[in-house]
Formats: sequence, C-alpha cells, structure tokens
Amino acid sequence: MSQEIINADVKGAKSNTIKCLNISEKKVGLFVTCLVNTMRPSVGFASLKLLEEAGCTVEVPEQQSCCGQPAFNSGDDEGTRQIAYQTIKQFENFDYVVVPSGSCAAMIKKNFIEVFKDQPEWLARAQHLADITHELLSFLVDVCEFESSGIELEGSYTYHDSCSGYRALHVYEQPRKMLANVKGLEHNPLNGHSECCGFGGTFCVKYSDISNEIVAEKAENILATEADYLLGGDMGCLMNMAGKLNREGHKEIKALHTAEVLAGLAPQILGDENASK
Repeated sequence: MSQEIINADVKGAKSNTIKCLNISEKKVGLFVTCLVNTMRPSVGFASLKLLEEAGCTVEVPEQQSCCGQPAFNSGDDEGTRQIAYQTIKQFENFDYVVVPSGSCAAMIKKNFIEVFKDQPEWLARAQHLADITHELLSFLVDVCEFESSGIELEGSYTYHDSCSGYRALHVYEQPRKMLANVKGLEHNPLNGHSECCGFGGTFCVKYSDISNEIVAEKAENILATEADYLLGGDMGCLMNMAGKLNREGHKEIKALHTAEVLAGLAPQILGDENASK
C-alpha cells in the first residue's frame, strides 16, 4: 500500500455544513483499491480529502490488499476466500467502509457473501462488512448528505456509468448531483452511458478481441459528445477508455475520476502529467 496515501495529511479542507449530524462520531475505513494505489494515487488523496471535508474521521488500514476480483472472476473461490479473510479482518470494526470504485465495492458487498455461503461464521462477518460498505460518491451523497463547494473547472464533461456501480449499487444520480455544483462545468450526455466499456477485469485479457470492439464503440460515443473531460467512478473503466482514445490519437479529451474533480485536484493533474503518480 502506498505510504503516501497511508500517511496523507490533507490540509486546508473547506468547512461544509454536515447534515448527517453524527457522521463525525463514526470511523470510516478507506479501501483504496489496487488500481488507485498502483496507477492513480491522486484518487486516494481526493477520496480522503472529500471524506474529511464531509466531517469523517478516516483511517487507511496499512495491510489492506486486493478485493479479490481477479480470483473470483477466474472461478478461484478458495483464492478469493483467502483474500476476503484479510479484507474482513482489516475493515470489519469500522462504522463505514468507503471505496472509490463501484466494482470493488460490489465485490465486497455481493461476492464475499457468495464465497462464504458454506462457512456460517465467516458468512456472518462478510454480511456485516457488506452492510457497512459504500461506494464513495453514494456514501457522500446518501449517507453524509455532503455537497462540495468552491470547486471550479471550465469546460464540459461526459459521464460513463460503470457496470457494477450502476447495476449492482445503483450509483447514477449521486455523481451528477455533486458535479452540478462545480462552477464552469457543463454536462454533455453520453449515448450508451451505462453500456460496458469492455474492461471487465480479466475479461479484457481473456477476450481481448471482443473487449476491443466494445471499447471502440464506447470511444466513438465519447468523441461524439465533444466533451473536454471523460469522468467516471471506476479506474479500470477510465484506464480502458482513455487507453483506447490515446491509441487512436484522441488526446483532446482528458479522463478523470470524479473524486479528483470534486476535490479540486483536476487542474493540478491536468497541468502536470506526473502529478497523479
């Protein structure tokens, strides 16, 4: 786990009215995710900043690891359980667990329960963890009733709703509601906003030809919006779509995690290609 994220001390957070009056009394565990930790730590910083602005007391367990999706998607239930044991032990004592990824949050909320269906003790613990786990943007809106303020970003954005976030966790209105408060940012709707981008974790490796056809269609729809920014809540989807756009020579649209925009980190990231590393 990145020591930068573990030891991050976010300063200068703006004061906001906390409508959920007891949120400051709750402990929040931030599940960073593998892709954020290894490929885009700025999403971790942004998540931490937003949660602290919302009044949360946040901890980032140092011994957290993968959510287990690669093993689960490959049919390795025992391997998934070994990973799930660690995740449950690290996070079950928090009041809330927050994840800046719909797919990782859905893995914890849905699939941990499936692999422990024949182990009653661990099934109960997995169910408890599922009950307290939330995708970041839905947690900020639905639990904290948080509204970011003072954020500016000139231009237009289009939004991709990831499969897991949209279908499994019903994340749709929350990011759009928060982005509506970003001064200077306009929304250009995406045709097929909730259709798969072709990533699908191990799917893009096992079925690369099919994956490429899916992301090619997604890229066409993104370009048709003529938006300046491609936003979303899952790094896997964003990396897949941004990779396709870049390979096709379309670097005019910038891909950002929604948390990076809402935390006011977008200008820093866009101004320096190494800022998010």
